[in-house]
Amino acid sequence: MKKQYLTAREVAEVCGVSDGKAYGLIREMNAELKAAGYLTVSGKVPVAFFRKKYYGYEEGGENDS
Repeated sequence: MKKQYLTAREVAEVCGVSDGKAYGLIREMNAELKAAGYLTVSGKVPVAFFRKKYYGYEEGGENDS
């Protein structure tokens, strides 16, 4: 099954930031999703939404560990 969510640690690795900063980024993205009427999971962000918001992310590519 294909992964649906990225964790804060995965976001930190992709973006090259600390775990704390990654949690902040996820909070911002989840707030945007919540405002649009979607349910969110704390500390995780949907892969599809992250791909849309973060330029250059390709699942299974060099940015994905």
